[in-house]
Amino acid sequence: MTLSELYELADRLGVKIDDFRMQEIISASFPEGYVAIDKYKVNDYTEEKVIIAHELGHVETGSFYTTGTSNLHIREKCERQADEWAILRTVPKDELDAEMKNGSTTVWELAEHFGITTDAMWKAILYYKQKEGIR
Repeated sequence: MTLSELYELADRLGVKIDDFRMQEIISASFPEGYVAIDKYKVNDYTEEKVIIAHELGHVETGSFYTTGTSNLHIREKCERQADEWAILRTVPKDELDAEMKNGSTTVWELAEHFGITTDAMWKAILYYKQKEGIR
């Protein structure tokens, strides 16, 4: 899924995404179906794609917490759910398997193919390795 496809999906789902200047964070999502992203803090297309997918993951899975939530288990669970939603849409397992069979074996090659950051690619590889077993 490309960045523009993520924006189109958000529109179809009724999720509003706004560029919003923030002092301390780069993005946030809200249960009302709203995502804020400070594009002045975004480095490039791949980072924006990862951020938008992750924030849509919070909205679509209903995995929210407040800044005052002190329970780390709750925070981690919400972040994991948002990451999993994003991974499934930006790095489909069958496409990952095909890319690896075609010779893309480094994290950097795979990240470039999927148009995501290397950190996001590592998360996807670990997710599939733990959950579904990649070859």
